[in-house]
Amino acid sequence: MPANPTPLVNGEKANRREQIMAAAAELFAHHGFHGVGIDDIGAAVGISGPALYRHFRSKDAILGEMLNSISRYLLDGGTARASQRDEPGEVLEALVDFHVEFALAHPALITVQERNLANLTDSDRKQVRALQRQYVEVWVRAICDAVPGIGERQARSAAHAVFGLINSTPYNRHLGDSELAEMLCRLALGALHAAK
Repeated sequence: MPANPTPLVNGEKANRREQIMAAAAELFAHHGFHGVGIDDIGAAVGISGPALYRHFRSKDAILGEMLNSISRYLLDGGTARASQRDEPGEVLEALVDFHVEFALAHPALITVQERNLANLTDSDRKQVRALQRQYVEVWVRAICDAVPGIGERQARSAAHAVFGLINSTPYNRHLGDSELAEMLCRLALGALHAAK
């Protein structure tokens, strides 16, 4: 039986492309996109840099597929969680829990997504932005349903503010993951309910 999908690995065992993207994510997060070469990525997965070209046409292509995969994962996961619940408050809690879980489990991906949007090709940037906007709209609907009297513009701003809070986790590891997750969920839900 296949393992649960993750942002970069959608099967039981990571294929070589997914291994390359996972290694590149760690390297990009720690050294920046421009601080990492093809040889560095190849070495991280045990192949020569030029051998990477069998899997990706360029370092840009690795980043493009990585950020598209992350964005698609968040959209699909958020949409699924929102559709599995009927009560507006439960939908909002499920979205917060999902995003917190993602941020804590994948700090390198959060860092890469935050820092490297400008390094994407135009077509990849448009695709990633479209997926991100759709993910935000899942949150906007949930916030509008759960917070009486809030308008769409306020809900959209609140969603972005909460993403900033949750996505700061790669830089805040003063607490264990469980304790940090509980605190982030409380803070996020408190902020969303105070946004009106």
